[in-house]
Amino acid sequence: MNDAPVNAAPAELSSEEVSEQKAVRLAKRERLIADGGEAYPVTVPITHRVGEVRERFGALQPDEASGVRVGVAGRIVHLRNTGKLCFAAIQAGDGARIQAMISLANVGEESLQRWKELVDLGDHLFVSGEVISSRRGELSVMADGWQIAAKAVLPLPNLHGELSEETRVRQRYLDLIAREQARSTAVARARVNASLRATFASHDFLEVETPMLQTVHGGAAARPFVTHSNAFDTELFLRIAPELFLKRAVVGGLERVFEINRNFRNEGADSTHSPEFAMLEAYQSYSDYHGIADLTQQLIQNAALAVAGSHVVTWADGTEFDLGGEWDRIDMYESLSAAVGVQITPETSLDELRALAEANDVEVKVPSHGKVVEELWEHFVKGDLVRPTFVMDFPVDTSPLVRDHRTKAGVVEKWDLYIRGFELATGYSELVDPVVQRERFVEQAKLAARGDDEAMRLDEEFLAALEHAMPPTGGMGMGIDRLLMAITGLGIRETILFPLVK
Repeated sequence: MNDAPVNAAPAELSSEEVSEQKAVRLAKRERLIADGGEAYPVTVPITHRVGEVRERFGALQPDEASGVRVGVAGRIVHLRNTGKLCFAAIQAGDGARIQAMISLANVGEESLQRWKELVDLGDHLFVSGEVISSRRGELSVMADGWQIAAKAVLPLPNLHGELSEETRVRQRYLDLIAREQARSTAVARARVNASLRATFASHDFLEVETPMLQTVHGGAAARPFVTHSNAFDTELFLRIAPELFLKRAVVGGLERVFEINRNFRNEGADSTHSPEFAMLEAYQSYSDYHGIADLTQQLIQNAALAVAGSHVVTWADGTEFDLGGEWDRIDMYESLSAAVGVQITPETSLDELRALAEANDVEVKVPSHGKVVEELWEHFVKGDLVRPTFVMDFPVDTSPLVRDHRTKAGVVEKWDLYIRGFELATGYSELVDPVVQRERFVEQAKLAARGDDEAMRLDEEFLAALEHAMPPTGGMGMGIDRLLMAITGLGIRETILFPLVK
């Protein structure tokens, strides 16, 4: 019942084997129907879930009977037919398994023969009978009746082998059947989302929804997906971020709001990026980037507790990782200066920065002071950040939606949270001055004119909302997929149930 060993034989069948088995199984389906039965009944009389039976009767001793009858169902993942006694391991959706025993003495010769002729690995099976423990101590249902609950026309892969990564991603349903890790990751994601909502509820946040189709893309530096509305005869963009609409809600008086949403960015895909991904964004009036950092740490630590029962999580490879305690907060410019051995400040010229980038083979597509500083920081510092770390105070020209720092010239009150060397979340003291915001949008428009596909567009409707006065606010955004990466140690395609693949 455990995952296949790492060095197990490949699990996939050849196309010829699949075709042959499909033909045989289709014939069995036809026979089930011709004999007056059903290959896909609308329901079966289940009385207990497999996990419930295991929990209640798991302490039975070998060769002991419970005296209790149950009706259970699940997918057949192991099948062994002998003369007068047949065995099947049936697996529920949560991975819980129980053995079904089909004996001549209990079901009769005709039923036993139909079992041998019609039942295959992969079928969904209903069995009813007494809960017992076999002579080998295997918790079982000694069947006095059985029924196909759904006939599998295609065979399962070899569950004792290892599915290829391609199969796991493209046919996630097979991955969920075959691997406990796949099932536990799906469960962990649900627990993380529930925990996030519970933490926000404890802080009096309101969950809201904002548009996925937008007339102006904004809220992040990213290239959008473009589509067309026939009804409105206009170009639309799939949301790259919900930020500008969530801020409208804050202007309207919803002082603490959050959204767990789908975002779409028409960019590269790798071990930490997916074109479609889940994002959490939250805004809290009368807070700032320090307060929102405290909240973010609590959100993540509570999510770890929900999944692992501890702030120390165990990754898929067995590594333990500690998300507990107070997290470090470091300054971007100071940490970069320490790494390169040269003092770099917001006053450092673009020429000096470009020379340093060229000397270290750091490429910047559309150079500006802030872009070069951030690329240099990623080159020299990012890879060394393993423990959770808030990187504070970013260049002003790369952060058009962020308030100027209250004491430091040339930087804004923004942090990025790094865990295991990748960015997990970002937080701001939000820019709420509509005059400065307009100036920032104009600068972004200039970058766009120079060929920056990720630059934001001027959004007059958002500016009109700001002109009605937005209170001082702290905001944050965090990738749900990346949060799962931090908790499970998996790559992004493993944390997304059905990732986009080419």
